Amino acid sequence: MRFIKETRSICPECLKVLDAKIFEEDGVVYIEKKCPEHGSFRDVYWSDYEQYMRVLKFEYVGDGLENPRTERNRGCPYDCGICPEHKSHTVLAIIDVTNRCNLRCPICFATAGTTGYVYEPSKDEVRSMLVNLRSNLPVPATALQFSGGEPTIRKDLPDLIRMAKELGFDHVEVNTNGLRLAQSVDYCRTLREAGTSTIYLQFDGVTPDVYKFTRGVDLVDVKRRVIENCREAGIDSVVLVCTLVKGVNDHQLGDIIRFAVENFDVVRCVNVQPVSLCGRIPEVERMKMRITIPDFMRLVEEQTDGKIKVSDFYPVPTVVPVSKAIGAFKGKRYVEFTAHPHCGMATYVLVEDGEIVPITRYANVEGFIKSMEGAYRDFEAGRKARAKMRLLGSLRHIKFSMLRKYIGPVLRHGSYKTLGDLHRKMLMISAMHFMDPYNFDLERVQRCVIHYAVPDGRIIPFCTMNSIHREKIEKEFGVPIEEWRKRRKAEVDEVA
Repeated sequence: MRFIKETRSICPECLKVLDAKIFEEDGVVYIEKKCPEHGSFRDVYWSDYEQYMRVLKFEYVGDGLENPRTERNRGCPYDCGICPEHKSHTVLAIIDVTNRCNLRCPICFATAGTTGYVYEPSKDEVRSMLVNLRSNLPVPATALQFSGGEPTIRKDLPDLIRMAKELGFDHVEVNTNGLRLAQSVDYCRTLREAGTSTIYLQFDGVTPDVYKFTRGVDLVDVKRRVIENCREAGIDSVVLVCTLVKGVNDHQLGDIIRFAVENFDVVRCVNVQPVSLCGRIPEVERMKMRITIPDFMRLVEEQTDGKIKVSDFYPVPTVVPVSKAIGAFKGKRYVEFTAHPHCGMATYVLVEDGEIVPITRYANVEGFIKSMEGAYRDFEAGRKARAKMRLLGSLRHIKFSMLRKYIGPVLRHGSYKTLGDLHRKMLMISAMHFMDPYNFDLERVQRCVIHYAVPDGRIIPFCTMNSIHREKIEKEFGVPIEEWRKRRKAEVDEVA
């Protein structure tokens, strides 16, 4: 056993904060903690020690919010709101517009539709949450996801999308199982006209057996109709979101990527989320299901016959120096992806004549990032001329064909539009491993860049929302199902 570091975690049963250690054994990185009441818990943190260590050199710690919403009181993770201990600002904001759903997915971490109450913020409450997110300093939230439950159940979803765009969100995406979009091209067109940037489509595989396990019903044809309807409606940004479960769909990553390539005119990204294990699950059972980001990268290499390699993937914060350097050059602050380096990995591939070529074949990523880091430091030190020379020098790390066709416009303009244009020329392959109480690491929590807004004015990191805070918040602001049905009937009768 090789000790790596100490951290803090939580007990999976009582959620009490515990000391924890992270260590390596037989090439696997584990997290272990002991609760005085419920005993010891050990789980895989990252399945590959070599990759665990590799990504640490891309670690960038952020400086958090200048205007946190809560104070230090009970300590992390119970002061979420966001408290002064949090080290990253919001990169992607999420608002759950309902917990109602038209599916009963066995693996839903939001436990939508099974709680006995309806959580559905009013339009005014949603506006208040949007305004709250836009008031973040030093960088207002610019990217938003409407989620749930199933957000398309709400008839006023297009109005909420328009509201978000009017309040200054550049990017608004809808997280959906696709049932509603599969039914109607007109509905897809309505979402596009309201200002939807991206459809974040649940997409667990390409065969019926996968969906029967993850969603309880065969949805293969539904997913294909969503793609067709989006194409016809003029939506050209769909993310395929795969909940990855060992032994269920881990053999289909290559097929999912090939499906994305076949539909590259519409699909912009394949985003994989290794399953979060909630509830009381014995260690033996957890080990059968546990799959981590290094597993994902290895499987992608195997199932694409080496066209995409493990070495092509980089952690989320790799791009921080680019944001800092271009921001310094432009005299403004851009969103910085200061997530923990073990939270997510990604690569981009170019799709040319149906073939995929990773961006790393056209660029020396590490050389480029190092040049950007140097440029930012020179800007900070007041050496503007030297910083500009470094920015120009960074381009030597990119092949000319790549620079002219793809990167040049982003470096020249640094706008949301040019970034969007770049995304439409590439396919992103990524994985984000959201934590559950077994592999929970408070160090990762404090650097989370994906934040939920809730009606009481708090902004809560993704993993603490789903592991700790969700049930209490939804009960506080929700309505018992029977009462909600009575209200709904009264509203219908009043209109009638």
